[in-house]
Amino acid sequence: MKRIAVLTSGGDAPGMNAAIRAVVRTGLFLGAEVFGVRRGYAGLMEADMQQLGARDVGGIIQQGGTVLGSARSEEFKTPAGRAKALANLREFRIEGLVVIGGNGSQTGAYELHKMGFPVVGVASTIDNDLLGSDITIGVDTALNIALEAIDRLKVTAASHRRAFMVQVMGRNCGYLALVSGIAGGAEAIVIPEVPTNPSAIAKTLRDAYARGKANGIIVVAEGAYDADELVGYFKDHKESLGFELRATTLGHVQRGGAPGAFDRLLASRLGASATQHLCEGTSGVLVGMIKNQLATTPHEEIAGKTKLIDKDLMRLADVLAR
Repeated sequence: MKRIAVLTSGGDAPGMNAAIRAVVRTGLFLGAEVFGVRRGYAGLMEADMQQLGARDVGGIIQQGGTVLGSARSEEFKTPAGRAKALANLREFRIEGLVVIGGNGSQTGAYELHKMGFPVVGVASTIDNDLLGSDITIGVDTALNIALEAIDRLKVTAASHRRAFMVQVMGRNCGYLALVSGIAGGAEAIVIPEVPTNPSAIAKTLRDAYARGKANGIIVVAEGAYDADELVGYFKDHKESLGFELRATTLGHVQRGGAPGAFDRLLASRLGASATQHLCEGTSGVLVGMIKNQLATTPHEEIAGKTKLIDKDLMRLADVLAR
């Protein structure tokens, strides 16, 4: 291939810029011209793209977010929207596309592949719910940001014999909450995949208080419970907790951190591998990391699906919280 493009789509993730950099410089090394598409599929439908050189991606590896920008596009989900995007790719004489993103982004990549356009995906989402990769770009950095917050909150919680409810991101997937909760020594972890109720959470805290714990931490995935609802319940049932409770919502703080070494390396490897596969004629696959090895998985096997939570991690969380 002599002319390829790259876009980032969906939620931003620390390490996306490292992946963009890898795609551009690998493409140039392989003799291709590389174009960057701004604002994901929305920009693709508006032909908002420009040619990128090696210097255009210099100094971005350490930056969070995505220099190309991202946007969610309802129009691209329609046949007319995808036809418009494909027409723009052909007008720019683009021969292949690298899509960096999560579930929705890779579903869009699969749709373009089915229309006969060469596409290779790069696994990138802080939720780590994408099939085809054991860990995705942005997860490690987001986890460390959440963990630092939990560690800081535990210090003040122990000083005042309080409990803190920490809400982390994870609308449909509890991976961030589960892993940061285990690593942060949480007494309770609440995720969308495991139904629970406020009274059960309160009992967990009360039991921890009775065992002599100096503080309590509850980590809640945003998709499991509304934070205000839980806070309201606990305010009305103070006597059932033992601890005095405070709440902290981390929100998009988890997305905005500078990528750590792991995410920079992972993104560089995945971006370079995806470009290599695309230039060699591969299409309709996601490039991810499986058992510490680069691997490709057909888009048809992952589109519209999500990874299940590891039950061993759930059992470990329960054992270690005692």
